[in-house]
Amino acid sequence: MVLIKNEEEIQLIKESSLLVGKTLAEVAKNIAPGVQTMKLDSIAEEFIRDHDGLPGFKGYNGFPGSLCISVNDEVVHGIPGDRKLKDGDIVSVDCGVKKNGFFGDSAYTFAVGEVDDKVLLLMKRTKESLYLAIETAIAGKRIGDIGYAVQSYVESFGYSVVRDLVGHGLGRNLHEKPEVPNFGKRGQGKELKEGMVLAIEPMINLGVKKVTQDNDGWTIRTADKMPSAHYEHDIVVRKGKAEILSTFDYIEEVLFDTNIKKTTVKV
Repeated sequence: MVLIKNEEEIQLIKESSLLVGKTLAEVAKNIAPGVQTMKLDSIAEEFIRDHDGLPGFKGYNGFPGSLCISVNDEVVHGIPGDRKLKDGDIVSVDCGVKKNGFFGDSAYTFAVGEVDDKVLLLMKRTKESLYLAIETAIAGKRIGDIGYAVQSYVESFGYSVVRDLVGHGLGRNLHEKPEVPNFGKRGQGKELKEGMVLAIEPMINLGVKKVTQDNDGWTIRTADKMPSAHYEHDIVVRKGKAEILSTFDYIEEVLFDTNIKKTTVKV
């Protein structure tokens, strides 16, 4: 059953989603070669709790971290640990917050130091595909329209769409119906209705679409060990134009601050 949210619920989801954006900005300040991923996780958890939220991922189905931190060929669900980021890495950071009974969920892929141009372009185009998907998420359209927007764009560059993992509804639960694939056909799938809240999250691979799971039971990585990028926004379906509840603004204020040396690309 797909839950339609009222305006009060939407505002509470937005509050949680904005806290995710602020948390990812704190993480962004600390992404650099030599930093351990567990340090980033600790920063995020402390920030979330200091702002009256709870880490939405910690303990979820047994997940041990507050963040999913996925490096290079890791697509999603990477577990924070003693691994140190290296110059040339890309790192996808997925964060969930629960506040006032509602979840926010957003992800962003960061460049660490000097990153290969081909990989920077993968990041840029994955992020662009997210906004193309959001443009289609309006009342009267279909779930397949969202997936088609992502798939048709990224495949035009020779990238591939992960099929095993999808976006989702969002609200009092971290994962609600409907599923929101990043592939599909226009005009197919569940009809989008005003008040649906969706987490749209393209996961796009530089190489093949096939993925594997590590023995830790969580980490998903590309089968060919090529890099993968991941961006995610929470949106509410409206008539005419979707409303984005999460934000990348806080993150990008950090990334593009001339006083902070960061290597990334602006869309």
